Amino acid sequence: MSISMIILLLGGLGMFLYGMKMMSDGLENVAGDKMRRTLEVMTSNRLSAVGVGAAVTAAIQSSSATTVMVVGFVNAGLMTLVQATGVIMGANIGTTITGQLIAFKLSDIAPLFLFLGMLMTIFLKKRSLTRLGGIVLGFGLLFVGIDLMSQSMEPLRYDQQFQNFLVNFKNPVVGILVGAVFTAVIQSSSASVGILQTLAAMGLIGLDSAVFVILGQNIGTCITALLAAIGTNANSKRAAGIHLLFNFLGNIIYLPLLIFFPQIVQWVESLSPGNPSRQIANFHTIFNITVTILLFPFANLMVKLVTRLIKEKKQDGDVEKKLIYLDERIAQTPTIALGQTLKEMNRMGQIVFDNFNLAVEAFFQKSEQKCNKVFEVEKAIDFLSNGISHYLIEFRGLKLLEKDLKVMGSLHHVIIDMERIGDHAENIAQYALDFADKKAILTDEGLEELKAMSQKTSQMLSTALDVFNSRDPEKLALVNQLEQEVDDMKSTYLNNHINRLQEKYCNPQAGVIFTNMVSDLERIADHANNIAFSVEED
Repeated sequence: MSISMIILLLGGLGMFLYGMKMMSDGLENVAGDKMRRTLEVMTSNRLSAVGVGAAVTAAIQSSSATTVMVVGFVNAGLMTLVQATGVIMGANIGTTITGQLIAFKLSDIAPLFLFLGMLMTIFLKKRSLTRLGGIVLGFGLLFVGIDLMSQSMEPLRYDQQFQNFLVNFKNPVVGILVGAVFTAVIQSSSASVGILQTLAAMGLIGLDSAVFVILGQNIGTCITALLAAIGTNANSKRAAGIHLLFNFLGNIIYLPLLIFFPQIVQWVESLSPGNPSRQIANFHTIFNITVTILLFPFANLMVKLVTRLIKEKKQDGDVEKKLIYLDERIAQTPTIALGQTLKEMNRMGQIVFDNFNLAVEAFFQKSEQKCNKVFEVEKAIDFLSNGISHYLIEFRGLKLLEKDLKVMGSLHHVIIDMERIGDHAENIAQYALDFADKKAILTDEGLEELKAMSQKTSQMLSTALDVFNSRDPEKLALVNQLEQEVDDMKSTYLNNHINRLQEKYCNPQAGVIFTNMVSDLERIADHANNIAFSVEED
C-alpha cells in the first residue's frame, strides 16, 4: 500500500467523520429545543425509551453521541439506569441507519449536496435554514469521503497480500478483534461499517467474513461512552457498562449462530442479491434489532448485574463535595440548563439546612465531634457555591428564554445567601467550642431563649427552602411572618439578656456568645427570606 493511497484513505476517512459530525451537530441543534419533551417521553416506560434512543440516534447519525448524552443525563440525575438501558438498546438500532444510507451509493450526486449545503450555509441568513444547510453539507461530505476511501482502496483489489490478509477475517476471533480495535480507535461504528461496505462493494470481502467484523464493531463503539464516563458518578459508569454488556451479550448470542448456522448469512445475502454493501447494512440492522428484542425483557437483570460489578464508592466527609446535576454536557443542551441548576441548588439548600441544624445540636450538646463535622460540610458548601456560580456564568452565554435568563440572574443572589447561611452555621459551631474554652456561664432561661430562636429560625429556613424548591409564591406571607417573629425574638431576648448581665446571672463571656448567636440566627432568617422571595423572578 503506497503513501499516496494511505493519504487518500485518511483524507476520505477524515471527510467522512467530519461530514458525520456536521450532520450530527446540525441535527442536534435543530432538535435541541425539543430535548425536554423527548426526555419526558423517555421517562414514561422502557419500551418508549428504546423508541426514543432509536429515533434520536437515527436523527443525529451517531450512537456514540447518544450514549455519551445518556451517560451525561444519568450523571445529572435526569435518567434512571433502566431508562438508560432502553435508550442504549434503541441507539444500537438507530445507528444502523447510516449503513443503510451508504448502501444507496449516492457518491455520484454527493457534490450536488456539497454545493447546495454551501449555498444555504453562506448565503442564507435565517438561522434555521443555515443549520439545515450544515446538515446538507455534512451529508455531501460523508458520501464524498466514502468515494475517496473507495478510490484509495481500488488498487487493493489486485493486491494479493491484502486479499490474503482479508481471508483471516473468516476466523471469528480475528474478525471480532479487528472490528473492535479499529472502531475503538476511530470512535465511530458508522465509519468502520462504511469502510467495510466499501471493501465489500469492491469485492474484497464477503458477507461470511464481514459478519464477524460487524460483531467486533459493536463492541468497539462502546469506547466512546466508557471514556465519557471517566470522572463521573457510579451510575453513569454503570450506564457505559450497560452499553458494553449489551453488545458483548449480542456477540455471545450471535457468534455460535453464525458458526454453526451459515444459512443465516445466506439468508441475509438473499435479501439483496448482488449488493454486498446493502447486505452488510442489512446484517448490521438485523443484528441490533434481534439482540434488542432478545435482551429487552432482561433489562432489569442487566442493571442489577452492572450495579453489582460497579459499586458506589463511599467516602467519608467528601461525599457531598461534588456537583451531581451539573457538568459540561449540560451546556450542550440549553433547554435543561435551568432545571439542572435548580436541582443542584435545591441539593445545596438541603445541605445548608442540615448543617445549620447540626451546628445548633453541636452548640447545645457541646459536641466537639459535631462541630468538626460542621466545619467539614462548610467546605463542601463553599465548593458547591463556587461550582454552581461557575456554571451560572457559563450558562449566561447560552440561548435561553428571556424568563429563564431572568431566573438565572436571581440565582446568583440565592447562591450568596445560601453560602452566607453556611458561614453563620460555622460561627454557631465555633461558639460551642468557645463555651468550653472561655468558661462561659449562661442561665437556663438564656439557653431556652436560644433554643426557641434556633427552632424558629430552622422553621423559617425550612419554609424558605420549600418555597424555593417548589417555586410556589403562596407561602411567602408565612415566610414574612416567621421572619418578623425571629426579629421580635432578637429584640426581646437581647433586652432580657442585658437584664441578666446587670443582675450578674450570666458572665460577660457568655454575654458575648449569646449576643453573637442571636445576631447570627437573625441574619440566617434574613438570608432565608431573600431565598424565598427570589421566586418572584418566575
